[in-house]
Amino acid sequence: MVENILQSEVLTSFVYPFLLVFFIVFAVLEKTKVFGEDKKQINALTAFIIGLIFVAAVEPKLIVSNLILFLSVALVVVFVVLVLWSFASGGEGFKLEATWLKWVVGFVVIAAVVIAMFLITGVWDTVVDTVFKSDWSSDLWTNVIFIVIIAVALALMMKKAAK
Repeated sequence: MVENILQSEVLTSFVYPFLLVFFIVFAVLEKTKVFGEDKKQINALTAFIIGLIFVAAVEPKLIVSNLILFLSVALVVVFVVLVLWSFASGGEGFKLEATWLKWVVGFVVIAAVVIAMFLITGVWDTVVDTVFKSDWSSDLWTNVIFIVIIAVALALMMKKAAK
């Protein structure tokens, strides 16, 4: 795989984590005014030292880098869900008026994104084997079908009783 300068070991192991911690600590110190009003130099120096200490430690750096990777993927997934929901639920000339239809569209969008994530990450075959081809899967699906039938029957009875 070809590496570019943004993927170099120096940047990914030291510069990026340092800058991340420096800016977060500096922003928190500026917002909370721990050292008082107009103390940018003290806030910057404190953030600089905390950033250097952070970069020197290995384990916290690994934890933060894994959290940032998870946050990046989670933000993209949430963005995709919101874009799909906005396409499906409303725009100029097309609005979902019925509440039940909004729930159905939301469920379909979330299910589509979850299935897409399973396919993209390569765990789809494992999930299918676990849920559909295990010894206990026929019992699970029998129970799920009965629960759905009972829930639908209860919902219909409650709807008739409310009228």
